[in-house]
Amino acid sequence: MKEKILAEIKKFDTIIIHRHVRPDPDAYGSQGGLAEVLKTNFPNKQIFTVGKEERSLQFLRRLDKIEDDVFMGALIIVCDTANEERICDQRYHLGEKIIKIDHHPNEDPYGDLLWVETSASSTSEMIYEFAKETGLEISVEAAKLLFAGIVGDTGRFLYPSTTDKTFLIAGELIQFPFSRTELFNQMYELPLNVIKLNGYILQNFKLSENGVGSIIINKELLEKFQTVPSDASLLVSTLGDVEGIKAWVFFIEEGDQIRVRLRSKGPVINGIARKYNGGGHPLASGATIYSWDSVKNVIEDLEGACKEY
Repeated sequence: MKEKILAEIKKFDTIIIHRHVRPDPDAYGSQGGLAEVLKTNFPNKQIFTVGKEERSLQFLRRLDKIEDDVFMGALIIVCDTANEERICDQRYHLGEKIIKIDHHPNEDPYGDLLWVETSASSTSEMIYEFAKETGLEISVEAAKLLFAGIVGDTGRFLYPSTTDKTFLIAGELIQFPFSRTELFNQMYELPLNVIKLNGYILQNFKLSENGVGSIIINKELLEKFQTVPSDASLLVSTLGDVEGIKAWVFFIEEGDQIRVRLRSKGPVINGIARKYNGGGHPLASGATIYSWDSVKNVIEDLEGACKEY
């Protein structure tokens, strides 16, 4: 499949790379890392990265603003995006051919070519593997982006998705001359107001007898701490250090929706996410509900998963 993808890349003069809405470091890392690899090896091609920018990740990459006509006859590559509805910048369908590169469960097999590796720690890991196995040169900027994506999706190598291959690839990436210290600071330093919101979460989350943790973050709370929904999403992993917790959920109000951020130390939770307009990995998923009345239903399902575990 890697050779087939490379063959398609060679055919097109314009390549536009997408990723999912509400991006995380792996979305930016795989999207930007692939773009930098292609720019280094195919300097005569037009390579664009598109989508709505995430303020907290702008240090990794600034995205391109392009007109609709640029999509005509272009190759579209979508990174780290399980479902078509979650592709950021829905103009992707204007392109001539679509390639999906992802490590989430392949529940929505869209695209003309699909490369899905659920065993990969991240899509950034896959992009590195693609470049290395097809003989493409990796620039320092590409290495930094791919390393950031791997670090983000493995929780600094703490999540179970981290494999021996992940460590081997990370070991090769850190041979490139970028500052890991600076990168880690940019990825994990938080503004004081977000730190204070985190303090509120740690003091006010609920933990059930079955090991289910939960916290509600409504718009009033966000306003109190002068934060936005994406700030709260950055804090989801914070409950993973709690003794006795098996799985947890953040309910974050965002406009007319409530984002449901699910995490687990063992119980499989992506089935619960699918039930509520979402999906994701077995131990890290997201969903959406439209009423606070549905909060109790999500928690009940999470209680059931933890009780059976």
